[in-house]
Amino acid sequence: MTPRPGLGLRARLMAAFALLCVVTAAAVAGGIYVQARTAILERTQDAAAYAMTDRLETLYPLRDLEPGPAELGEIAGTVKDGNLAAVALYGQARSPSGLDVELIPGGLRDLVAGGDIGWQRVLWQGRPYLVIGAPMLIVEPGRATRTSGIEVYVVRSLQPEQDSIDELAMAAWLAGGAALAFAVALAWLATRGVLRPVRELGRAARLLGQGELRARIEVRGSDELADVAHTFNDTAAELERHVEQLRGMEADARRFVADVSHELRTPLAALAAVADVLDEEAARLPEPAGRAAKLVSQETLNLTGLVNDLIEISRFDSGVAVLALNEVDVGELVRATLRVRGWSGTVDADLPAGVTARLDPRRVDVVLANLVGNALRHGEPPVSVRLRAEPGWIVLEVRDHGPGLDEAVLPHVFDRFYKASAARARSEGSGLGLAIARENALLHGGDLTVANAGPDGGAVFTLRLPRPAPEPDGEPA
Repeated sequence: MTPRPGLGLRARLMAAFALLCVVTAAAVAGGIYVQARTAILERTQDAAAYAMTDRLETLYPLRDLEPGPAELGEIAGTVKDGNLAAVALYGQARSPSGLDVELIPGGLRDLVAGGDIGWQRVLWQGRPYLVIGAPMLIVEPGRATRTSGIEVYVVRSLQPEQDSIDELAMAAWLAGGAALAFAVALAWLATRGVLRPVRELGRAARLLGQGELRARIEVRGSDELADVAHTFNDTAAELERHVEQLRGMEADARRFVADVSHELRTPLAALAAVADVLDEEAARLPEPAGRAAKLVSQETLNLTGLVNDLIEISRFDSGVAVLALNEVDVGELVRATLRVRGWSGTVDADLPAGVTARLDPRRVDVVLANLVGNALRHGEPPVSVRLRAEPGWIVLEVRDHGPGLDEAVLPHVFDRFYKASAARARSEGSGLGLAIARENALLHGGDLTVANAGPDGGAVFTLRLPRPAPEPDGEPA
């Protein structure tokens, strides 16, 4: 099964390393950034608040507990030193110049009006500012401290601190980028070391699948991958040993069949001569002896056909079967096959003229004789042979109108010694005819297939042969 396309193992490992690095760097840099930002802002806020309270202390004792704009202006001028702007408020009165009261957050005013000092960060025209507010207190001997009703607010720019924070963020980004590049490089080196034996294992497995049984993997180290390599090598060695044994057994079996078949030809020739004599004398013999003579004659012919089929199969198995190609008119070849066997009047032939190809006439004749003979013996009429030409191919279809073949039988039709007795009448043949027919088709570079014709019934054998067939080169096909 072809695997679906996707990311390779190296890409996935590098992506995992990169993701881990990004998450780790983001978490560490983000935590450091938040802590540093908080520390910078808190330090700035505390320093500004302490500076403001120190300046307010220089104004005690208050000269006027109900100051007017002039006195409020003096207070604002005192606390403004080093700040961007300042304003002092008492009831509806305020210092004549300085901070716009509308810019002071309402929550901060409520806090200061309650007697507490406070601060709040604000954005104005896209820039950060710190607004600090503090009440003026009255301390009377023997009494509790109380507010005078005077509120003082200063504004300090946070742009220098923001610039420092931005530089810190940029440093964090650069550190994260450097960590990512380092992680990718580390992942590449790690995957290179891990994937090398994996690639070697895949290459060796492909070679093993292609029949190269001597494929092995070089074992490096003593880790888990080395164990896998050892296991693969041991498995390949065991497989090679078993395959060599099977090949030897198969070669012995083929040689045995070929030797036996050839050795049987001489006694069979003698038996065939005796069978001919018995066949001629069978009519003049008493009834039991006559039937026995006919039976011996028929079985001798069957045995001769089986031996000839076995010899032909052994040629295919040993790779010595060759093609004797000739340029032939395929339609005339089919007509000759039908005429020689006396089937011209019983087979419906659709054979267009002018379809030529380079074929081995004897082998194609064997294929057609087998297909048509099977259709006549096991199928039902009408039996038809159809010839058609396709680009680069000629196609011959042999069809009968019998019950067809069971679906469970179709995959085994061309198996050797297979007889579909459940779907057709019992055959007197050897069960090698269709196997030999298909081997002849493959020898031409074509194929032979079978299927059921459909609702009309019957089986259809389709022989496809190339145009032109492979040129003979003197070597076995």
